[in-house]
Amino acid sequence: MTYVLKRILSSVVSLFLVAAATFFLMNAIPGSPFMTEKSTPEQIARAEAKYGLDKPLPVQFKNYMVNLLKGDLGTSLKMQEGTEVSKIIFHQNKFNLSIKLGVRALIVAVLFGIPLGCLAAYNRGKWIDSILRVVTTLGVAIPGFVLATLLLIVFAVRLEWLPVISGSLAGWKDYVMPVIALSFYPGCYIAKLTRASMLDAINQDYIRTARAKGVKTPVILFKHALRVSLIPVITYLGPLTAGIITGGFVVETTFGVPGLGKYFISSIQNRDYPIIMGTTIVLAALVIVMNLVVDVAYKLVDPRISLTKGEA
Repeated sequence: MTYVLKRILSSVVSLFLVAAATFFLMNAIPGSPFMTEKSTPEQIARAEAKYGLDKPLPVQFKNYMVNLLKGDLGTSLKMQEGTEVSKIIFHQNKFNLSIKLGVRALIVAVLFGIPLGCLAAYNRGKWIDSILRVVTTLGVAIPGFVLATLLLIVFAVRLEWLPVISGSLAGWKDYVMPVIALSFYPGCYIAKLTRASMLDAINQDYIRTARAKGVKTPVILFKHALRVSLIPVITYLGPLTAGIITGGFVVETTFGVPGLGKYFISSIQNRDYPIIMGTTIVLAALVIVMNLVVDVAYKLVDPRISLTKGEA
């Protein structure tokens, strides 16, 4: 209980630091979000006064944090002027759409990565291990936007098997390319993590003992070694889950998916400060929560792990 309370306190401090850093870095950019080719200094001044942007920066930050503690993420300045950011994120299907896409990509990445990592470790030094290492290395090296573009060119433009623009992700075909593009890198990375950690686990004393007792190799690998080997994977799954659920910014933009990631890119281009802040805080909160879940999951995977310093 003490450990959980300490983690919650540190999470609150971390979230405050993220909000502060984002706020001051965002406002360090010269110019005004209301500056356009046709806007006059008087119009800009009136718009800034309307939203309190004419006040000193420390005062703006204090007002924002007070409102944030009340659950108020502010209102959109330009993209949906006057609309509450919380409604834009949570009630306009943007967050839900990113969750639907992200959860599917996460499941594919795990189902793709862990078995391939186990297969590579089981066949260490053989041709199948070499092929899988090449594939996973390429998967980690290829940027997401390159893979997304290739998928669009091959399956949408050339073969015309899948829709060019996914839009609202109405049917299963709309999910295929975004899910592949979003899950390929983490799937390959999980495979590499699983292979490396499993090979390390194979050399442990309890594995040698199991071998001496005549336990078959597949049972040793997939029952005894895999459980310990999942610890690095679980560590990676914490921030990955938060990031992938919040939406792959590049992937959503490339495929025209109107999720939170695409909207975040648009808010940066339009300098809509409250939406930038709200999206960043939501992402940071998800990362913090998932890291706490990961710490608890360690204990479930390996009971020997202690969550407190004093535990044996």
